[in-house]
Amino acid sequence: MKKTPPRSPKTSRSGRGPSAGPVSAKRPRAVAGATKVLPTKVLPGKAMARAQVGSGRLPTDAQAKIRRLKAQLAAALAQIDELRASADTDFLLGISNRRGFERELARALAYIKRYGAGGALVVLDVDRLKPVNDTYGHAAGDVVLKAVVDALLRHVRSSDLIGRLGGDEFALLLWNLGEADARIKAAALELAVDHLAIQYGAHTLAAGVSAGVAMLTADMDVAEALAIADQAMYARKAERRAAAVPPDALRR
Repeated sequence: MKKTPPRSPKTSRSGRGPSAGPVSAKRPRAVAGATKVLPTKVLPGKAMARAQVGSGRLPTDAQAKIRRLKAQLAAALAQIDELRASADTDFLLGISNRRGFERELARALAYIKRYGAGGALVVLDVDRLKPVNDTYGHAAGDVVLKAVVDALLRHVRSSDLIGRLGGDEFALLLWNLGEADARIKAAALELAVDHLAIQYGAHTLAAGVSAGVAMLTADMDVAEALAIADQAMYARKAERRAAAVPPDALRR
């Protein structure tokens, strides 16, 4: 029987070799040991943020918002401190007003009660201020009050506190003074103000203060301490009036 020789592959009409058959749709077989790579899935904005939070990282826009809120909070707290300070400060003299002074006095009494510390409260009333106001007006009276406060501040320690209780009445909180030293300090304050020569335009004005002392104790409250010092101040004012004829409010 005659064998049929195998057919040679068909050439394309162009003569360039076998014609290309149809492309196979089969996927290539997986190679053993190869890592399977999954396509990257693009998440929408909110889903991306949740994914970042879940992984412990905050999205960039959230971090920026946090920084902005922290800055706003710091500014608000600073404004609160400023408003609180202004609410407790006398706007004319720059010292504590009655509210601020009473709050600090309450703290001082609590400290004295707990730790057995010592302190004195001195209440001062400005003498001869009414003639100045009546003659030159309240602007001149304000100049006198500022000069009195400056003199008081020069004669107390930085740890002591001065406050304006109202009008021409002031108070000093003096730490760690016995009664004898507190009375010596009160007399020195009176003398310092008595010797003031206060310039107002072409005029030289005079003033004075009468000082009453109350020693602070652990069983006192704010109202009681102020009442005792206030009573002592009025007694001292009567003594000063009886001791000498008070000088005129205007020296010349």
